[in-house]
Amino acid sequence: MLETITLIALTLLLMSILRPGKTPPLDNPLVIERPGQYHMTLAPQINLAQPFIEAVAAQIGFSEVSARNSATLYFEVNDNQVTAHGHDCYLLAVTQRNGMLYFQAAGPKAGKSDTYFNTIREFAESAMARIPASGEPDETLNRRIVEAIRETARVRNIRINHLLG
Repeated sequence: MLETITLIALTLLLMSILRPGKTPPLDNPLVIERPGQYHMTLAPQINLAQPFIEAVAAQIGFSEVSARNSATLYFEVNDNQVTAHGHDCYLLAVTQRNGMLYFQAAGPKAGKSDTYFNTIREFAESAMARIPASGEPDETLNRRIVEAIRETARVRNIRINHLLG
C-alpha cells in the first residue's frame, strides 16, 4: 500500500516537472480549416495566435456568415501570448469570400512598422490567390468584422491597430 502511494506520488511529481507549460511555436505554417466556417493560415512561429483568431470567428458568428464578400482587412496585433515567444506583434488579414471567413497571420519583417501593411498584404494575397473574389465588398460586413476584432481584442486585453493602405 505504501509503495503504491509512493509510486503514484512520484509519477505525479515527475509528470508535473516534465510537462510543457505552453505549446511551443511551430517552425512550419499552420493551416486550419473548419468547413463552412473559416480557414486559417498561420505563418511559422505564429501558431499561438490561434485562440484569438478562433474567438474572433466566434464573435463574428457563423449565423451571420453569408455569401457576401468583404474587403481584405489588415491589423497589427499586440498579443502577450505571442509576444512571449519572440514577436512584439503579429500581422493579421481577415476577409470573407463566398460565405467563408479567411484569416492569415504572419510575423513582421525586421520590426519596421512602416512595412507592416505590405508584409501582411503580400502574405494574404499569396494565401488567397486560389480563391477569387466575386462581386463588390459589403461595407456593412467590413464594419462587422472590424467590430468583432476590436471587441474580442478588448475582452482579451490585446492591442489592435487597423492597418490602412
